[in-house]
Amino acid sequence: MRFSHVVRNERFDFPNLRDLLAKANEEKSGDRLAGVAATSERQRVAAKLALADVPLKTFVDDPVIDPGVDDVSQLILDTHDRAAFSPFSSLTVGEFRDWLVAADIDQPVDWPVVQKAITPEMAAAAARLMSNKDLVTVASRIRNVTRCRNTLGERGVLGIRLQPNHPADDIGGIILTTVEGLLYGCGDAVIGINPVTDSVDSVSSILSSIDRLIAKLGIPTQACCLAHVTTQMRCMERGVPVDLVFQSVAGTQEANASFGVTLSQLREAREMAIEQHRRRDVPWIGEQVMYFETGQGSALSAEAHHGVDQLTLEARAYAVARAFDPFLVNTVVGFIGPEYLYDERQIIRAGLEDHFMGKLLGLPMGCDVCYTNHAEADQNSADNLLVLLSAAGCNYFMGVPCGDDVMLSYQSTSFHDAAAMRQLFGLRPAPEFAAWLTRNSLTLGDHPTGDDSAAGRKLLASAMSLVDP
Repeated sequence: MRFSHVVRNERFDFPNLRDLLAKANEEKSGDRLAGVAATSERQRVAAKLALADVPLKTFVDDPVIDPGVDDVSQLILDTHDRAAFSPFSSLTVGEFRDWLVAADIDQPVDWPVVQKAITPEMAAAAARLMSNKDLVTVASRIRNVTRCRNTLGERGVLGIRLQPNHPADDIGGIILTTVEGLLYGCGDAVIGINPVTDSVDSVSSILSSIDRLIAKLGIPTQACCLAHVTTQMRCMERGVPVDLVFQSVAGTQEANASFGVTLSQLREAREMAIEQHRRRDVPWIGEQVMYFETGQGSALSAEAHHGVDQLTLEARAYAVARAFDPFLVNTVVGFIGPEYLYDERQIIRAGLEDHFMGKLLGLPMGCDVCYTNHAEADQNSADNLLVLLSAAGCNYFMGVPCGDDVMLSYQSTSFHDAAAMRQLFGLRPAPEFAAWLTRNSLTLGDHPTGDDSAAGRKLLASAMSLVDP
């Protein structure tokens, strides 16, 4: 199917839906690298205008990647709820965008029904026609609540992943950093460690140590070691406690293969985790056991993009994530590098797009507001996106000591940033976690005490007693 539009007597033709979506995307260095980006602003505007007139049903009838060669495309078709889609099937992309902007104003919207109706490509198409303000406004109205050891995503709640990475996987260093984050009210989303060594022994040691810490301090939160999914499965076979199973995912079968993962492996890992949870003596309040990370540009970096732009591929990664009912999903928006998101403007736009699409597709969407040191960005850039996403109702952010991850060598958000956003927007930690902070005298009013308190020193001493001398 071909598309065209005339702008000031100049006709622009787009040979297929894949090309139209790519040309309508906001400027991204990754799309230029892939050779799919608009070559001028006039062409970009023409593509947006043409896209606005495309019926939503086109995305069902004309997949951007052939399901015969890509299991993500097949997954999208298999999980699409056509009955839920029926009320939207006569809308164009432009009309759907207008409906989203007006939704939930005059009367409540049943967002779970909308989420079942929408395919990733529809969400990505609508995002292209929205301003940054639109992306923030619509996303702020959608709440996707999840439960594992605590409850995340409720209105008024901002969770934080405590990220106590250590350059040598030293257990003492990991626990010390974890306690510091807890004293600043971080860690309700997850205590999640990126291991230096992806071995069963190292990952088992990290998971067992954090599990002992959570049990000793009675913390209503979950632990995760962000090793490869197969390593975590071997840990479970050994009986090592796994609260959340982590894996990075992407929007094509080939890109997932580059991560060394298949949909069937993810399904098996989820079943293993649920079965282990049922055997463990832990007060679970839900069976959402998966944690996924994504990021625009991952499929391109793996040379597995099929000529599709990175925004559409990111949305397709969310189709993979939602098929496994995750507790957490986050886009690591500036981590891949300037080859894919060149500067502050592109990183901010991508973060808002990803969060909006994830929310619209029903995901418990968080964001690692981050950048690498060779990108045209700085901490003020991160602050800008952090504030915008807080206004948009992001489920959670990262909590990294001083915002500087010394193991992964990138810049993220700090414990202090978390406290600032909660104070600025009147937000609180997960309810079970907030109650734990209060019980342990780790808050003054609604604010964390930090590490300069008798209660904090007591907590630190209790935690460090777990570390071998």
